[in-house]
Amino acid sequence: MKFSYNWLREYVEELEIPPAKLEALITMKTAECEGIEEVGGFLAEASAARVDAVEPIADSHNVKAVVRTERYGERIVVCGAPNCRAGMTTVYIPLGKKVIQGIESDGMLASGAELGINRDGAGILEGAELTGCVPDHVIEIDNKSLTHRPDLWGHFGMAREVAAISRRKLLEPVKLDLLPAGASPVKVEIADFELCPRYSALVFENVKVGPSPLWLQYRLTAIGLNPINNIVDLTNYVMAELAQPMHAFDRDRLRGETIFVRRAENGERVVALNEVEYALKPSNLVIADSGGAIAIAGVIGGLHSAISETTTNVVFESANFQAASVRRTSVDIKLRTDALMRFEKSQDPVNTVRGLARVVELMREVSPGARLVGGLADAKRPLPEPLRVELPVEWVTRKLGREVESAEIRNILQSLGFQMGDARPGVFAVTIPTWRATKDISLKDDLVEEVGRMVGYDTITPTAPAILDSVPPQEEARLFHRTVRATFTAQGFTEVYNYSFVSEELARKFGFEPGDHVLVANPIASDQNLLRRSLLPEIFSNIVENRKHFEKFRLFEVGREIHKRASGLPREVPHLVAAIYSKEDGSPDLFELKRAAECLFPGVETCPAPARAYEHPARAANLLWLGQVVGRIFELHPNLVEGRAAVLDLDLEIVLKLRPKERSYTPLRRYPSSQFDLSVIAGARELVAELEAKLKPFAGDLLESIEYVRQYSGPPLAENTKSVSFRLTVGSGERTLSSDEVSEIRGRIIEGMRQLGYELRV
Repeated sequence: MKFSYNWLREYVEELEIPPAKLEALITMKTAECEGIEEVGGFLAEASAARVDAVEPIADSHNVKAVVRTERYGERIVVCGAPNCRAGMTTVYIPLGKKVIQGIESDGMLASGAELGINRDGAGILEGAELTGCVPDHVIEIDNKSLTHRPDLWGHFGMAREVAAISRRKLLEPVKLDLLPAGASPVKVEIADFELCPRYSALVFENVKVGPSPLWLQYRLTAIGLNPINNIVDLTNYVMAELAQPMHAFDRDRLRGETIFVRRAENGERVVALNEVEYALKPSNLVIADSGGAIAIAGVIGGLHSAISETTTNVVFESANFQAASVRRTSVDIKLRTDALMRFEKSQDPVNTVRGLARVVELMREVSPGARLVGGLADAKRPLPEPLRVELPVEWVTRKLGREVESAEIRNILQSLGFQMGDARPGVFAVTIPTWRATKDISLKDDLVEEVGRMVGYDTITPTAPAILDSVPPQEEARLFHRTVRATFTAQGFTEVYNYSFVSEELARKFGFEPGDHVLVANPIASDQNLLRRSLLPEIFSNIVENRKHFEKFRLFEVGREIHKRASGLPREVPHLVAAIYSKEDGSPDLFELKRAAECLFPGVETCPAPARAYEHPARAANLLWLGQVVGRIFELHPNLVEGRAAVLDLDLEIVLKLRPKERSYTPLRRYPSSQFDLSVIAGARELVAELEAKLKPFAGDLLESIEYVRQYSGPPLAENTKSVSFRLTVGSGERTLSSDEVSEIRGRIIEGMRQLGYELRV
């Protein structure tokens, strides 16, 4: 939104704040400014001029013009404008002397575009009435910071802010006594006052349509609006001044004497001012005559009733529309206009007649011969009672964090247009003005912001809150899950995040009955209608998808299984599921998963278990830790996925309960240890872990560790037997063991295992 500095000064008495400083003050106290730009710089030295004579220059489209200026006397100017002719009045700018095609040219004759008055650069300006055309500065304000302030979409609303900031008097431009009395020659009928709370209109006759005065063209051009003709420019001027969008109809093109505000009929079509035909629907509001729609309410006028050069009778409309309605219409027809951007902010219904009062005054300048016909047409629903809010002075001080005198609060709010009364001692009764009661100010909290921004937030000493914060206790489960994630990430696994939903088909693939799941009442997709009882189905989907792109990968998920209960909320159990996929050789992957699990809880053991339907028949085991089953390790069945996919499934709830709450410190050994290897001859199907468990008791307290080394089957061993090799480490924290002591331990183990029926290779 662009604001003219000179325009603002017209409404603020004796405003002397320089433009740059005013821009900074507006940013700090009202809305964020994006920049400031000087316009009309040439106008400072410009002079009205009359072209006395024009002489062609040979072999050139330029002419030699003799001009008489009001400020600089007679000048010789070389001009290339096609409309330069003797007897015309225009504008001269003294730019210094320059030789052009052998002729000394002193200055230039300027176009409207060069002066910044309009956008016409095709020829020099015709007409030299420069009253009101002086250099100006345009302040541009971020539209988003004005969204909640419909009153600031016009210069008068911003001038009210500037007057409050500068502590100057605000000058009222509207003279309501100019509105005529009596019956209007046009009638207005509103079908739904919720969609159109107010619609006002005035009729003028003997109107002459033509170019606007230069000052009006200059004002509109400076703020980014394009001058069109005096009647259209007048409606745009009032919109930019009072934030009240307006429209003008050619009365002679209206059918009938009644203007209807109604919903569009299904499929009703309107050719708009932009010459585009729009198909409407009943949710769109239109302005219509007896023949059909003539404008799309709040968005754009219709071409059929538009102002043209032949127009002599004009109906000015000034309306108020429901913000949501015009916004919806704009979205439907995919069109945004300057009027729409104001209507969608919730305009003040009181403003419709104020806009027409300005039209009455300004028509005397833009079309002096025009005459009002009849009185004001004004259809409206009863205006709401002004809102009153109680504002305690002590509460304002406490909220702002600085002392503010009651007199200062009163002056600030009154300067912003609020009516101030006293509810009781120390409490103001604040009446909200109509232009701030449209979804802007309704609470005392809103009023304290008004006071705060005007006293300046930089005057408030920053003070830390007096509330003493305490660090909340750490949740043990959350910390543990973080540790799990960090551990597996460090082992080269990539974490995945899956939805907690699963399809019936995928659930059945892993042996789960859909009826045992919690059913989602409003699923995000038809195949996501069950809450998962296991993380496995979606990890399987991850494997299937990723194997299309990678030959090897590792991934894991920490999530919750959701188990249905007979009554009450379902039970949620945290689980970790990790997977390693290898397209070719995946034989080490199960061992790699067990190693990763040992990083979380050392000493975990595997125990073969019957394979489930989705597991490899010979590669499935339970994980045991501290005597309890904490999870499962297996390979997916070859029918499910091509390649080898090893999977680890851990119940994190059980693991967390089994974790020791305290850890004991064991100092480093000061004395060396001794190692020796033993090979046990056992049955081919006997588990290594069982053999290890039988060796440990015979080693005694001096055993530091026992490590599986290798196993062998084949000659010279008997059929269905194998040799399993272990490396045992023994030592003492108090002394170095002698060779005899080590031999005694080794012999005790050999003898003990032989008594159990095992043969040892030593």
